[in-house]
This record gives sequence, structure tokens and C-alpha cells, in this order.
Amino acid sequence: MEEKIKSVFDLQQQYKFALRKTDAKIRIEKLKKLKQALENSEEEIFDALEKDLRKSRFETAVTELFFTYAEIDHAIKKLASWMKPKSVGKIMSNLFAVNKIYYEPKGVCLIIAPWNYPLQLIMSPLISAIAAGNCVILKPSELSSNTAAVITKIISSTFDKQEIACFEGDAEISTALLKLPFDHIFFTGSTAIGKIVMAAAAKNLTSVTLELGGKSPAIIDDTCDLKKAAEKIAWGKLVNAGQTCIAPDYVLIDESLEAEFIEYYKSAAEKMFFKEGEINKTVYGKIINEKQFQRLNELIRNAIDDGAKLNWSGKVDEESRTISPTVLTAVNADNPIMQEEIFGPILPIIQYQNLQEAIDFVNGQDKPLALYIFSDYSKNQQKIISETSSGGTCVNDVLVHISNPNLPFGGVNNSGMGSCHGIFGFKNFSHERAVVFQSKLGMTKMIYPPYNMGLLKWLKKLL
Repeated sequence: MEEKIKSVFDLQQQYKFALRKTDAKIRIEKLKKLKQALENSEEEIFDALEKDLRKSRFETAVTELFFTYAEIDHAIKKLASWMKPKSVGKIMSNLFAVNKIYYEPKGVCLIIAPWNYPLQLIMSPLISAIAAGNCVILKPSELSSNTAAVITKIISSTFDKQEIACFEGDAEISTALLKLPFDHIFFTGSTAIGKIVMAAAAKNLTSVTLELGGKSPAIIDDTCDLKKAAEKIAWGKLVNAGQTCIAPDYVLIDESLEAEFIEYYKSAAEKMFFKEGEINKTVYGKIINEKQFQRLNELIRNAIDDGAKLNWSGKVDEESRTISPTVLTAVNADNPIMQEEIFGPILPIIQYQNLQEAIDFVNGQDKPLALYIFSDYSKNQQKIISETSSGGTCVNDVLVHISNPNLPFGGVNNSGMGSCHGIFGFKNFSHERAVVFQSKLGMTKMIYPPYNMGLLKWLKKLL
């Protein structure tokens, strides 16, 4: 397999010089081809995601397909503008020159995708890479194997392998790919694997985009609409059975509101994901595999053994790999459940006595991929925003910031580096090349030797 991968990589290295010459019209046609191929494969996609994650047709349509279609449409609409060289300002020392930024493709790019949104999270960077004029090798996750097979079929039937190729397989395939000197690597997954990817990229001085995760907090103060906050957090936490990188990982709440919030949260979860008192498996997903299922069970058991209170549910069904929505209170901040990303339908709740205490708690952890603020008091909103750091932030909602292609999406430090979506994704897969067109009237000769010390005073005033 390594020889096959190297062969395709070499083909793309040769072809990248032809791709860099393509104009917006040609790239737009490729994006249209991709969208058409996805539309033609919708039934296969619905079936694959139901098998992999027990996603309903509605959830697959909204979070995987429609999201991808919207991103393609946005790129088609904006690409000609993105590709145009951008003029920038002059400086006094080079007053007559014309200065521009050109956007050129990085070359041959590797996209490694995760299993939790296995279609959206491979197609989103692919759209940006195509828009920027790159060759691409895709590596879908082997854990969502049914979706990976559909993706491979779509790519192989739509694009020549010298332009876009897809390799399925386990960590051995990823390892083989990471040995190659790609021009850019885009990785979505855990922080631990992100560090491995970055270390491998460093050997070839390959640029990287890392879309990671972490513990994204939701801070709730005493001015918000608590019922609405609970409903939104329940949806954001439990969609895809909690297997969402920007899901609210835990809640920090004013101590006077905890009991009321839990009742609202339970009510909202039951309304959305239960039927006649039982989990409705037609709308509630399953845990991806046995390893993740057991990891989540162990997190619950360990937290309870460490003094946490099981406030709601904790019910599990090993046969269907279903973990019911679970609420834990009185959680020890040093417990593993508060030290690693949960990535499941378990919600720890931590009380605070004043807002500064909540802010200090967030700042005591690694910087999260997302931070959610529920407050109707603008001073509290601004205080939290100004005193914390996160990849993205939503005020009085969850998850929705990812859906606007006019906003950058990405992490910071342990939650990632680099941004994607819209023009931010286009730039991520482009090299911003500085180009100066010097005028015949250019005055740079004045600074050539032999030096005129009298000129120095004039230049100091000028500059």
C-alpha cells in the first residue's frame, strides 16, 4: 500500500503545476461536479451514516449534507473575488511601487478526517482545497467505515487520482501518508493525535491546520432565560449522542440556579430524544464503537467513585451502544471527566458563587475550541469574552457559529491552529504571496552605498 500511496503522491506532485494555472471558472466547475456527485449519492450517504452512528435522515441532512452544500454554494459565489490579487497600501519609502497579494495554491495537500461527522468534516476542507487550486489526498476515518467507503466511491468516480485521491484504512495508512512531504496537512481529530501529526509534519517543514477539540464550557449567569439555555445546551450536548467537537462539554452555573437548570435540561432532553419514557433510537445516535462506549462508562463510574452525584440517568445499553443523557453534579475538578474531552452525552455541572470564579475556572484549563455564554447582561457577556480565550464563542446559543462561512472556525493552542470555512478555508490552502511592481520612479537607489550621511536625517523625517 505504501508504494501505491507514493505513486499517487508523485502523480499529484507533477500535476500540481497544471492545477495552479486554473482560473475561477474551472475550479467552480469542479465544485459543481462534487456537489452533483454528493446529491447523486444521498441515499448511500443516509444509509452509511445510519449504520456508522445511527444518525437519522434529518440529522444527516442538516449536519452533514446541507452544511456541505451551503459551503460549496458559498465558495462558488465568492471564488472569483477571493482569487483576485489584492492591492495593499503604499509606504513613503517606496511611494511609486504597486503592491499586491497573490493567492497561489500550496500544492499537494493531505486531509485527515474524523469519524464523528465523517462526511462534513472531510468535505469542508476539500471544498477549500479545490477552491484554492490544490491536489488533495483524503484519509477518511476507518471507524466510520461505511461512510468512508461511500466517500471513496464518490471521489474515485468524480476526480482523476492525479488531482484528488482517497485512501481508506487504519493508522498504518495515516502513518504512511504522514511520511510524505506534503505542502499542507489539514487534520481534524483529538489533541493527542494532532501532536503526532504536527511532529510528523515538522520533519518536512509542512504547514498544518489542526482542528482539535477540548473541553468547551457553557457559563450560565442569573440574568439569562434559564429554560431556553437548558433547551439549547441539551440539543448541543446530545445531538450525535454528544460526539461533537464543539458540544458543550460541561456547565458552570450560578449555584442558586443548578436545581432549576437540571429540571429544564431533563425536560428538554426528554422532549427531543425520548418517546414514551425511553430513548428514541430513531433520533438519538449510538456511540461509534465498543472502545469509546467503555471509555464513557468508565468516566461515569470513576466520577461517581470520586464523589460526584449521578443526578440523572446513567443508563446504558451495551448491545446497541447507547448511553442515555447523563447529568453529574458535585464533580471533582481534578477527576478525569474534567481533564479530558468527554465526547459523549454526559454533562458535568459545576457551581460557582460569582462570575469571576467561573472565568478563573475556564482560564485554569487549556483553551477550548468553543465557549458558550448564557447571559442577558451585556457587561457580563463582554467580561467573559474579554477575560477568556477560545476558538469561537456563542452568546445565548450553542454550535451555530460553525454554520456561518463568513466567520473563521478553528481552535487556539491545544484546541487547534488555523481556520477553515469560506474565505478563511481558501486562505488556509493558499500561500499569500507578496508581489511588488517597482516603478521607474522608485527611489530605493538613494540607500545604496556609498552612503550619504546627510540623507539619513531626511530619511528619518520621511519614514
